[in-house]
Amino acid sequence: MRDVAIIGIGHTKFGRAAKTSIELFSEAALQAIDDAGVELKDIEALFQGAALPGFEEGQVMPAGFSAADLNLGPIPATRYEGACASASVAIRDAALWVGAGEYDMVLAGGTEKAVIMGVPFATRTFAMACHAPTEGPAGLTFPGVFAMAARLYARNYDLPLDALREKMASVSVKNHRHGALNPLAQFYNKMGDLKVEDVVNSKMVADPLTLLDCCPFSDGASTLVLCAAEDARKYTDEPVYILGTGQGSGGPLSKMEDLTKPDSRISSAKTAFERAGLSPKDIDILEVHDCFTIAELIALECMGFFEWGEAADATAEGQTELGGRIPVNMSGGLIGKGHPIGATGASQVYWIVKQMRGEAPKGNQINPFPEYGMTDTLGGDFGTLCHIILGRSKK
Repeated sequence: MRDVAIIGIGHTKFGRAAKTSIELFSEAALQAIDDAGVELKDIEALFQGAALPGFEEGQVMPAGFSAADLNLGPIPATRYEGACASASVAIRDAALWVGAGEYDMVLAGGTEKAVIMGVPFATRTFAMACHAPTEGPAGLTFPGVFAMAARLYARNYDLPLDALREKMASVSVKNHRHGALNPLAQFYNKMGDLKVEDVVNSKMVADPLTLLDCCPFSDGASTLVLCAAEDARKYTDEPVYILGTGQGSGGPLSKMEDLTKPDSRISSAKTAFERAGLSPKDIDILEVHDCFTIAELIALECMGFFEWGEAADATAEGQTELGGRIPVNMSGGLIGKGHPIGATGASQVYWIVKQMRGEAPKGNQINPFPEYGMTDTLGGDFGTLCHIILGRSKK
């Protein structure tokens, strides 16, 4: 297998968009092509994450239509669906195809237009990523799933629920602070001065999760240009290398032993570390899937950055802040930046690359520039997990 590099990146503004999902993808793709300094004719295949386009716009097969919109010709164009992990799975597969030598240069990313559905319909369609035969009849939606996870976390580690609420709120405060500094974020210039009590006292959604414990519905796209690492410096002086990836699958919640320790996430992260030849102590920055505040805490423990039950206190103490032990979601994360589900994984990679180039927004950039970064993307209620480890140099 060859090494694979990212040589171009593109990202639309997240939030409510007037453009279609295909137009959003093209916007991000053209940015990535320009950033890479290549031409459209150089692209040999397209890998696109898109979770719910049929429900949003009545549009299936968006990858093929994206290839046409970009005048890429009859190249292979494939849509990937892994709920919120769709783009990460697309990027992982793209890297494997390039690594295997089938293609030398490809586009990979994701797009989504969820806001158009409205909250009730979007909530219902998102919940289709739960196990339909057992979780659907129980009325479970994702806020309910992660509310159960929060309660289990409190019970497992003998935390009073009110105390856990405050520790979870520190995730929202941190991520909104960084999202407010990010010009491409849904909440740019908004809620940057949020306080723990503001989160705790916001509208209850699914006890103990309040509105500000939850990420928003969003529109947006993000796209990358990947090529064989041996060719990367023909196009850029700052390639970022894909050092390792992992993917894991989970089953119905009824078969999970512990919602706070999902095997799919643990297995996926472990695989990515093994492929990269790295461990958690080597990683300088993280973009993790904070669909809810409790989800960030669970992710940090499953990936091995904190021992079981320690992430809540560590986050409240500032260990995941800028200048802390391991900066997490300096882009704003899903909570502060937005969550167009088919695009989120690509957005996470985009912001790691920006950090490695020293191009992150002022107030979000870590110094010295990170050598190694990692993304964590969750699809469904732990049904699909994907991790990608990136580096400024090849191992």
